[in-house]
Amino acid sequence: MKRRPLRLSTNNATKLAATCLLATDMDGTLTISGKLTTQVLQAFQNLQKKPIPALIVTGRSAGWVSGLTTYLPVYGAIAENGGLFYPANSHPPRFLTPIADISSHRQKLADAFAKLQARFPYLQASTDNGFRISDWTFDVQNIPPREIPNIQQFCQELGWGFTYSAVQCHIKPPQQDKATGLQCLLAVDFPDCSRDRVLTVGDSPNDESLFDPKKFPLSVGVANLLPYRDRMNHLPTYITAAAEGEGFCELVRYLLSFPSTGV
Repeated sequence: MKRRPLRLSTNNATKLAATCLLATDMDGTLTISGKLTTQVLQAFQNLQKKPIPALIVTGRSAGWVSGLTTYLPVYGAIAENGGLFYPANSHPPRFLTPIADISSHRQKLADAFAKLQARFPYLQASTDNGFRISDWTFDVQNIPPREIPNIQQFCQELGWGFTYSAVQCHIKPPQQDKATGLQCLLAVDFPDCSRDRVLTVGDSPNDESLFDPKKFPLSVGVANLLPYRDRMNHLPTYITAAAEGEGFCELVRYLLSFPSTGV
């Protein structure tokens, strides 16, 4: 039986005081109506004063993320739902999902989407596939929710994994997800930060692996996650009262209410 997320409050979320790293989704979690706002940017600045390092974990493309880390005050960003890690300050990316031959891998993904599109003719490839390396995306907006399980099953029959968010659907290597990518990064970059001190944040089904309590016991969903709760096997430990970036700011204010102890 799935646990119900607890409301984020001083009465039930004191474990968050031990947070040594905040790993957060981007779209729908940090954005407000699709945009980054000054209040969210200020929240990142405030986390640096705590100090709690912040890491973006997004389904966005490698090309999109490579620029993102240059401008945001974050440790870095994991792209393509666990495929690659881009450190801050334009350092070279690191593969989190091994790919022997990128050209061959891209062609296999394109072939898988062609087969998927033949079965579901209304699917439309996303415009960002030219900037992707490890996965392939298509638009989610015109897909009836009842068809999502059928699309997932067909992807699995083709030997691929599948996930989706409020933005896109992803065809990906079966082992690739946000939690696996984050675990790989933690082992190298944050070996002294135990999993029960890593705070994961998200808003949709492609964040579900970050909500698995066996992997990350501390997790928070922003309020706009709630419409997806019946479609997910893992729900976050806590839920904010506010949605999208306002929910993220609510979480940061809560973290800042604890006395600073360093990382």
